[in-house]
Amino acid sequence: MLAVVLGIVGAFIYGGSDFLGGLAAKRVSPVLVTALSAATGLLVLLALYPLLGGVWSWTAVLWGAASGVSGAIALSLLYACLAIGPMSILSPLTAIMTAVVPLAFGLLTGSRFGFVGYVGLGVALVAVVLVGFVPEKAAVRPSVKALLMATASGALLGLFLVFIDQTPDDSGIVPLLFNRGVNAALLFSAVGVLALRSRLAERGRLASGAGNAGHSHPAAPDARSEPNSPPDARSEPNSPPDARSGRARITRAALLLAIGCGVFDATANVLLLTGIHLGDLAVMSVLTAMYPAGTIILAAVVLRERIAPVQIVGLVLALVAAGMLALA
Repeated sequence: MLAVVLGIVGAFIYGGSDFLGGLAAKRVSPVLVTALSAATGLLVLLALYPLLGGVWSWTAVLWGAASGVSGAIALSLLYACLAIGPMSILSPLTAIMTAVVPLAFGLLTGSRFGFVGYVGLGVALVAVVLVGFVPEKAAVRPSVKALLMATASGALLGLFLVFIDQTPDDSGIVPLLFNRGVNAALLFSAVGVLALRSRLAERGRLASGAGNAGHSHPAAPDARSEPNSPPDARSEPNSPPDARSGRARITRAALLLAIGCGVFDATANVLLLTGIHLGDLAVMSVLTAMYPAGTIILAAVVLRERIAPVQIVGLVLALVAAGMLALA
């Protein structure tokens, strides 16, 4: 019963983390937001370690680090596939894969349930699809590339749950320390690589522009050199940076949102780890995959976004499934 409660609460907190991360990603690069979130989560876990503790072992360290690698790659693929779209198909596909991979692993390694438990798992999987469904007008058919990226992202998020399940019961939050540490290191490395590529590309554009200007005919000046022509954003030193360059300044609001995202994510990770050690991986996987519920509820309350009828059905089914799994 307690594990089910932790799974449901953790899923909603994960959804809150995604909500804050989504707001931050509108102001600054999503990769940078994820990196800042991971670093914040690591600081939160370090602060909690004296209270929650945990036994250090190579098993806890290695599985925690492995979960950090899978999580970092999964989030990168998730952002990339959702940018391609359509979200109405790719989002629930990712969520269902997040549930199916650890669910299958759990059933193959000995998880057994009564009739009510299996029905509850089935209802939960349906709820995951309906809650994650994002209605889009005139949504196009997703490309093969987007489908593969969404499937891989969900599978890697599922592996994150499997890896966490392998950690010793007495390890406490030690695996999460290495999860967040590896995650932050990989994501900040990605931020550095993207910034370097952006700077090199900008230098190339400037060099190319200078070369073209030197060979242009005096009688046919570039339109950007006309006194009355609109200024080019890249040529104005005080103009806002090009969004494509990924060099947008980190505003106070974006920083606070990214920090909040990290706090929520670390909290959800602690609840998830505790729930997995107390309960069953198969149950925790389908409950955790309901994380879009927290996002859509916060979006409805804070941003006044409308919840689609199909998502309301999914939320109701999620509660029904949680009750059935608690009884099982």
